[in-house]
Amino acid sequence: MSEVLASPEITFAHEPAKGTGRIWKIFWILSGITIIELALGFGLAKEWYGDPHAHATAILFVKGVICILSLAKAFYIVSVFMHLGDEIRNFIMTIVVPLSLFIWFIAAFLWDGNSWRNLRNEYKEKRPTTEQVAPAPEH
Repeated sequence: MSEVLASPEITFAHEPAKGTGRIWKIFWILSGITIIELALGFGLAKEWYGDPHAHATAILFVKGVICILSLAKAFYIVSVFMHLGDEIRNFIMTIVVPLSLFIWFIAAFLWDGNSWRNLRNEYKEKRPTTEQVAPAPEH
């Protein structure tokens, strides 16, 4: 009756838990990506806005780099901290394929909306105004 029950949840180790190296590695990667994004956003791009001589291509390039870096951060967060990288391939595909279709859906609607806006502005002068349209006959 003098048995001592040991619980696996209780540890008395004074050393860091095993497996924290991967978390620290991802922490430094995410920190580095965030610092690069902030440097691009606040440093370089801030000087270009409002400058009439700034090249639109350079601004779009910086925006594209920031989007790619944000997607890399999202990949690391989902893969490591949400443990999707440790799952089987079929489960990963059931999440990634609908997500990619949803991203395509958003891009297609943005593209279509931009096209609609451009067409509306192009034919704005050709549309009759309310003064040019004949009033409806009264009964």
